[in-house]
Amino acid sequence: MSVPSSGPGWSFSLYPAAAEGGGCFVGSHQPERSTGTRGAAADPERAAAEAARRARATVRRYCAANGLNRLGTLTYGPPRCTDPAALRAHVAGFFRDLRDALGGDPLPYVWVPELHKDGVHFHVHFAVGRFVPAGLIRRTWGRGYVSIKLLGDLGVGAGALEEARRAAGYLSKYVAKSFDDDGDGVLRPKGLHRFDVGQGFTPRTMVIRGATRAEVIEHASGAMGGPPDRFWSSSEVEDWQGPPAVWVQWKG
Repeated sequence: MSVPSSGPGWSFSLYPAAAEGGGCFVGSHQPERSTGTRGAAADPERAAAEAARRARATVRRYCAANGLNRLGTLTYGPPRCTDPAALRAHVAGFFRDLRDALGGDPLPYVWVPELHKDGVHFHVHFAVGRFVPAGLIRRTWGRGYVSIKLLGDLGVGAGALEEARRAAGYLSKYVAKSFDDDGDGVLRPKGLHRFDVGQGFTPRTMVIRGATRAEVIEHASGAMGGPPDRFWSSSEVEDWQGPPAVWVQWKG
């Protein structure tokens, strides 16, 4: 099933807890990568688009793997926050205090900053995977207004995994927006992250190598207990410029 890393073949990264995976063909002298666009480094716009894609994928996999199906917002009351470093310190303190208030167990979460329409003041979008009373969130935040809701209106048959993917979709929108709207570095000054996650909950990666695309997908399907429910191939993209690539997802 495996091929030498120096030889041509397919390299596929499976994230079992997130029920998805992706990979590409790796040539004899081509460095391995799961997907990508050749020449992006020489084109700032393409490089930014590729970085945004990777960030969205990271958020999606983290939310799915940890069942983060409750979406919330933290908003500042007066005095509102305009300092991105202070924002990150406030939010880090909020999640630390929230974890302690919930009993001290490690808490997976994702949060993303966003600017108000005035382009100056911050608020925060976040996702968690367990019930937390709104009153507790309000008291723990202590800086303004909060909201929290379970994304449980997806229809019959949609479980926690699909709910978490919906939450990830909302958060990913704000992550992607930060690449489009932050040319002056207000949202993310140099050295600061565009989003943050609870440490210790990164989904495990299973690397599968094979001679053909069908071979790696067959192996991944065996690990997941059945064929994927969603399938994307670079062959569907008319102007695809990278190596042949594939992405798959299971409903869980």
